[in-house]
Amino acid sequence: MMETLEAKAPEGFFMTHTITGILYHRPASAVRGNAILPLNCLRDLHPDLYELHTAKHAAAPAVLDQVVAPLGCSWGDVVFFSPVHPRPLLAALRHSGRTVPEQEPWVLPAGRLDPDRTVIRLMRAGAAGHHADPPDADDYLPFTTASLRAVNRVTVQAVRRLRTLQPDDPWLPWVDVPHVLYRGPVPLTWFDGRPT
Repeated sequence: MMETLEAKAPEGFFMTHTITGILYHRPASAVRGNAILPLNCLRDLHPDLYELHTAKHAAAPAVLDQVVAPLGCSWGDVVFFSPVHPRPLLAALRHSGRTVPEQEPWVLPAGRLDPDRTVIRLMRAGAAGHHADPPDADDYLPFTTASLRAVNRVTVQAVRRLRTLQPDDPWLPWVDVPHVLYRGPVPLTWFDGRPT
């Protein structure tokens, strides 16, 4: 008779409540008020900032309505974070001849975000490398320490793409870097580092 072996995880093994890791954010403009706001909040509270930030999507405005299914909202309802420090991406952009200001990113301990309002979106550069392919269900990861550890490195492919940009190519440094999406405003007090 064959004995059945069962592997048992330690008590609470899959019940991690504290997310560890670091997230990065680079505000695209001066921040007003006491929180980083999703684009759709800017529309009502700061229309001038909304216009400034939507201008970069003028060629493809539908991206702002793209559904973030795991969070039950749209692309315009989330604040974006990177699980990777932007330094290697920006260095690659500079190598391609782009002028990129020296600016340290804001630092956010990942545990300050509610996992029920947060998801990791895997990004796949489109055929030309200048836009992200539309997501499917497999492009979303739960916001956990394990998932963050799996995506917190810049890929050689991303650096190579940025280093070889042609003068007329769009910049899009984050097109093939995973995004951490948080539904709702993020209070400035949650950040550990906010360079001025």
